[in-house]
Amino acid sequence: MDVNQVLESTLSTDASARHNAEQQLLQAAEVDFSGYVSTLAHELANEQAQAHIRSAAGIALKNAFSAREYARLRDLQSRWRDRVAPEVKASVKQLALQTLSSKDSRAGQSAAQFVASIAAIEIPRNLWPELMPALVANVGEGDDRLKQASLVAIGYICESDDNDLRDSLVQHSNAILTAVVQGARKEETNLEVRHAAIVALSDSLEFVRTNFDNEGERNYIMQVICEATQSGDSRIESGAYGCLNRIMALYYDKMRFYMEKALFGLTILGMKNQEEDVAKLAIEFWCTVCEEELAIEDDNAMTQAEGGTELRPYFNFSRVAAREVVPVLLDLLAQQDEDAAEEDYNISRAAYQCLQLFAQSVGGDIVQAVLSFVEVNLRHNDWHWRDAAVSSFGAIMEGPDEKMLEPLVKQALPVLIQMMKDEAVQVKDSAAYTLGRICENVSDAIDPQTHLPPLVQELFTGLSSNPKMAGSCCWALINLADRFGGEPGAQVNPLTPHFQDSVTHILKVTEGTDGDAQVRMAAYEVLNGFISSAAIESLPVIAGLSDIILQRLESTIPLQQQIVSVDDRNTLEEMQTSLTSAVLAIIQRLEREIKPQADRIMHVLLQILKSVGAKSSVPDTVFATVGALANALEEDFEKYMESFTPFLYSALGNQEEPALCAMAVGLVSDVTRSLGEVSQPYCDAFMNYLLQILSGPTNGHQLRPAILQCFGDMAQAIGAHFEKYLSVVAQVLNQSSTMSISDGAFEMFEYFISLREGILDAWDGSVLAMKHGKVDALRPYVDSIVKFLLLVAQDPNRSEPLLRAAMGLTGDLADAFPGGEYAEAFRSDWMTGLIKEVRSSQEYSARTKETARWAREQIKRQGTGAQAPQMT
Repeated sequence: MDVNQVLESTLSTDASARHNAEQQLLQAAEVDFSGYVSTLAHELANEQAQAHIRSAAGIALKNAFSAREYARLRDLQSRWRDRVAPEVKASVKQLALQTLSSKDSRAGQSAAQFVASIAAIEIPRNLWPELMPALVANVGEGDDRLKQASLVAIGYICESDDNDLRDSLVQHSNAILTAVVQGARKEETNLEVRHAAIVALSDSLEFVRTNFDNEGERNYIMQVICEATQSGDSRIESGAYGCLNRIMALYYDKMRFYMEKALFGLTILGMKNQEEDVAKLAIEFWCTVCEEELAIEDDNAMTQAEGGTELRPYFNFSRVAAREVVPVLLDLLAQQDEDAAEEDYNISRAAYQCLQLFAQSVGGDIVQAVLSFVEVNLRHNDWHWRDAAVSSFGAIMEGPDEKMLEPLVKQALPVLIQMMKDEAVQVKDSAAYTLGRICENVSDAIDPQTHLPPLVQELFTGLSSNPKMAGSCCWALINLADRFGGEPGAQVNPLTPHFQDSVTHILKVTEGTDGDAQVRMAAYEVLNGFISSAAIESLPVIAGLSDIILQRLESTIPLQQQIVSVDDRNTLEEMQTSLTSAVLAIIQRLEREIKPQADRIMHVLLQILKSVGAKSSVPDTVFATVGALANALEEDFEKYMESFTPFLYSALGNQEEPALCAMAVGLVSDVTRSLGEVSQPYCDAFMNYLLQILSGPTNGHQLRPAILQCFGDMAQAIGAHFEKYLSVVAQVLNQSSTMSISDGAFEMFEYFISLREGILDAWDGSVLAMKHGKVDALRPYVDSIVKFLLLVAQDPNRSEPLLRAAMGLTGDLADAFPGGEYAEAFRSDWMTGLIKEVRSSQEYSARTKETARWAREQIKRQGTGAQAPQMT
């Protein structure tokens, strides 16, 4: 393989040539990883090579050590550990360090990334002890290029998400701090070096807690950072304010002195900086202050509720500063960019976010300042200030006491509704968003008779008038529907008089394909919200609506043959997704009453599944709709199984589309629950596909919790017929039980909890399936079940749903064996202690505590032989 030619081809504009080159590199790495890494490292270090070839070598080295999935990353790292000889490793590391001083800055940056990749593997194992001293020496003694690249390498190392590496960096805190502070000082004349140092300092702050505990060291670090905020270079100033944000989040308890002496004034000055990036990060400093103080208040309240006395320090920074900071934020709200896209994060939006947080942090103390600003600017000739006035009022709708806000909102509502007619679309958009905030947080101030008619009318007018405000109007209308939907099952609700007109308006907005796609999608979301919140009196309107929606959905089928561009395909998929979502909402609201339309619904859904192309997102929504229809029809859904199961099996076997495969797994649960024993003929195929997914290399890990839950649903559905699967399911559950949170990163905590919930659900479903007539089939697995319950009881990594599932399984297992043969296990100290803990906890819901009480009653029956009614 001509490495130069292959590397050059990886940068080709020809997709085929680029793909072939990438495949050659992958194959070379698989065949001889040691030689592959060595060759690329030499090419990266080669000062005679062309710059783009060195860049390509750097990219290939980065790809050889990086992956998004945790398991894949570990596999790639193991190749370096296990397949590269020590002398080759030493040579490659030396080349990487040598390249940091390259005259080609891009090569130096690539080398910094490569150094960090190796460091992530070797520092936790103490295999590269000379690295940090070498980088520190580079910063102290090297030329500017070497200093910068070495600081970038330190930054890459410190920003890693690898937990093992992060834990190991604590012991290197002195070396890290020496290098980054030296580079960040005002005495450093090279601005590129100083910028790299500030970035690395921000990434390293988490690991220098010991240094921060030392007042002298802390004072020096803070001095260097504060001086950097005044450097005159916007990149360095932005980085310095970013450091202050992280320091406030990490070391709030040590910030009182610095807030009084410097930070208050510096951040006010920074917020007024003409450079947007600097101003935004200075604003975000106060966001961090508010967020931290909100978290401290919550933590202290919880500690006190539990009878604790060790409270976190709380200095009220936000309340003290509000009088000075809030007026600056209000003025910054008027710095809107009329050409900004919805996703752009500019100064005005940063100020709005900060004002929201101040309102939550200081409550009613903020109201008067905002009202004064609103009164001065609401009728301003410049739309920027009108918009700022409207936005500021919306920003304080969460935080101050609702009783304090209600009279203000009642007074403001007619004005805000009138502002929906402002000549500036930005003002109308902010008015709609503010109305949405009111619906969400202060809805009691909205009088259904006085305010609702003009509010609904203006929001629908805004929805159809301009695409720029469609999102805000949509959100406000959805909040309105959620607030005024009333109690489920109510004959009428405040929206009932407006329901027919609202539906008519939405149908008009969404008619045809010529309108704006974003407006159409937003309007369908509103329709779904109104359908879900509809009272009984509106159900005939929904039944009639189903005809129109289905007719529109049917009309999209022939359009599949007319697609000539990617835009055509995207437009069609958006229409089909929106319409199918509307059908889903209709099914969920009408429930069993949808039956007369069921044949038509399934026919069009099957047509869509036949016509859509690969990688389409439409099947996800179709599957969700099929699941809702199965839930509504229950056993009557069986008539569609023969025509639908080929699509379901195809999705279950589709390892290339994890989202669709996951949706299919959930659909198996829906179908089996709905059909009950009628689903039994399909369960062999379901089980085979589910086991194939578990054993596969791509989706088995990710989908394991959902598949285990599916086992439980299937067991409950087919009852005693599940016996034929019990042994293989038990094997999977026992294997899954051995997995622990220590096997992965902290980010896996939620997965770990959901996995255990899945195990409990699967065992519980099996117990319920077997306890009537097949209870002896359970006996070989009782010991495994009890051991797993003990594991849950002893592990501090728990959640309320997990414990509720554990209580349900405990009660069902005790009820399945009431004769007392397992009484010793059921009455063990750990089990009775766990039940008592859950039953008496003030944190858990009534449902969870009732499940624990029910489990205790089943245990009390041990030895009586009497089975209790099943807990629902």
